[in-house]
Amino acid sequence: MRRVMDSIFAGVVFDLDGVIVDSHPLHKRAWRAFLASVGKQVSEQDLDFIFEGRRRRDILIHFLGDLSDTEVQEYGDKKDEYFRQASSELEPVLGTVEFIRTAKKAGLRLAVATSASRQRAQWTLQQLNIADYFEVVVTGDDVVQSKPDPTIYRLAAERLSISPERLFAIEDSVCGVRSAKSAGLCCLGIAVGQYVPPLIQAGADRVVSTLVDLSINDLEEVFGTSSPVVLPRSHGSTSPERANGSSSKNSLPADSTNA
Repeated sequence: MRRVMDSIFAGVVFDLDGVIVDSHPLHKRAWRAFLASVGKQVSEQDLDFIFEGRRRRDILIHFLGDLSDTEVQEYGDKKDEYFRQASSELEPVLGTVEFIRTAKKAGLRLAVATSASRQRAQWTLQQLNIADYFEVVVTGDDVVQSKPDPTIYRLAAERLSISPERLFAIEDSVCGVRSAKSAGLCCLGIAVGQYVPPLIQAGADRVVSTLVDLSINDLEEVFGTSSPVVLPRSHGSTSPERANGSSSKNSLPADSTNA
C-alpha cells in the first residue's frame, strides 16, 4: 500500500449523513415524530426540506417559525432524542468503514465536515466505533452558513493544517459538492441513477455508487484527469448507463440531511 508521502493527497474530508452513516430514513422518522410532538403535521414532500444540507437551526425555523436560541437548543435536543431511540437501526454506509481504515493505514489524515450538530455528529461516530479515526470534526455548530457555503470545508482544511488542494472530500449531495469545490478541494461524489448527473454538474470530479473495493490508487488516477469521471461497475462504481440517468431502486436523495 502506498503511504501518504508518495500520494498527491494528504487527507480526506467526509460528509456524515449518507456518506459515513445510512441515516436518511431515520432522520425522516425522527423529524416527523418530533414535529408531531409539537403539533406540526408534515407530508413526505415537506420532509424533503431536511435533505438539502441545512443546519438544524434552519430546519427548525422553516417548520416552526422564529425561535429563540433556547428554543432551538431545546427542540434540537428533543429531535436528537427521537433519532437516538432508533440507534439500533443505525448502520454505516456499505464500504465506508473499510475505506476509512484503508485511508488511515495509508497515512492519510481524516476529518468530517457535516452540518449536523456537534453532539449528534460525535454520538454517531462513537456509535459506529470510528470516532478515533478522525483528527478533526467540523459541524454545523462551528459555522454560520451551511453548505453550499465553503466555510465548513475551509475550516476543516485549516484545522488539519493542510492546503485544500491536497485534500479530497466525499459527498452525496449537490450542496456538499459545491461547498467542497468552492473551498478548493477535489470531490468524490456518491450517487446512483438519476442522482449522478446533478453531482457532476455541481462539480464532482468523480462519482461512484459505493466505496466498496475503492483504492487510494484508483482515486489518484482519476483525480489526475481533467474531466469528471464515472468508473465502471467492476470498481464498485456507477456504470456509464446510470450516469446518463437511468433509474435505480437504491437512489439517494440529491442532497443529504444535516439535522
